[in-house]
Amino acid sequence: MTTIPMTQAAADIRGQVGRVFVGQEEFLRQALVCLFAGGHALIEGVPGLGKTLAVRALARAVGVEFKRVQFTPDMMPSDLIGANIFDLGTSAFHLKRGPLFTQFLLADEVNRTPPKTQSALLEAMEESRLSIDGQDYELTQPFMVFATQNPVEFEGTYPLPEAQLDRFMMKLVVGYPTRTEEDAVLRRTHAGFRSSDFGPVEMTAVIDGPGILDCRRQAEAVRVEDSLFAYILDIVEATRRHRHILLGGSPRASITLLKCAKASALLEGRDFVIPEDVQSLAAPVLRHRLMLTPDAEMEGVTPDRLIAQVLSGVRVPR
Repeated sequence: MTTIPMTQAAADIRGQVGRVFVGQEEFLRQALVCLFAGGHALIEGVPGLGKTLAVRALARAVGVEFKRVQFTPDMMPSDLIGANIFDLGTSAFHLKRGPLFTQFLLADEVNRTPPKTQSALLEAMEESRLSIDGQDYELTQPFMVFATQNPVEFEGTYPLPEAQLDRFMMKLVVGYPTRTEEDAVLRRTHAGFRSSDFGPVEMTAVIDGPGILDCRRQAEAVRVEDSLFAYILDIVEATRRHRHILLGGSPRASITLLKCAKASALLEGRDFVIPEDVQSLAAPVLRHRLMLTPDAEMEGVTPDRLIAQVLSGVRVPR
């Protein structure tokens, strides 16, 4: 496909996704930021909000190879990455590739499988490659994991370990739709829409893998003033000093916030970052990286509330 500006690509993608997925504009914007910043996204929400539908629609709109894995309590790492199988006919081993060999992976209900299997995602998410029996396999770029999970207070779930959470660039929270949005969903369903196959709606890919990589290069070229570097550092350092936060943001959190702010600026048609880019993405970038003190958890304090406090206490650069 012909290279197009990231702003136009994002608008075209939103248009295609909107043909099958109603509302949740901020969620979709954050997903696009994560896509063009080159990271992975953890999506949390109660069942039935369309998390899986949204990711499937996004994959269709960007025209890359897509696979979906339903995580279950009995899943093994080899079910995800694959294994070498002995072929009696050739008397040799050959690799049976698992679903991780793709470009867009939807890890559906990732917190319903034990940590041993969750950890199989770590190397792929961090290095875009897999090791099977000592042999390294590079994954095709762009490679991105969208993992959905239900809140941990629901039965039959396994909280993701901190090392796993830190591999996700952003944690996106999907809430209930507005009454108008839900009315639109009902009317589409009444008219024959099927979420399983998008029928009878037709979607068109508006970009491809090389196009996504080009958009990421465009985002990397966005200008950042010295005061914005300091602003990002002030925010992340404040999470490490907050009395209700046991474990604050790491240097990876600072890097991630910078990358996301640059992608956000380009989505808005700017080639430079402003404080609002950083502020709008502080919560999705930091909320899954903070470990609260036991007292804060007992008081019902949420990471988003603490991030808001941090933002209000950090001087905003002009």
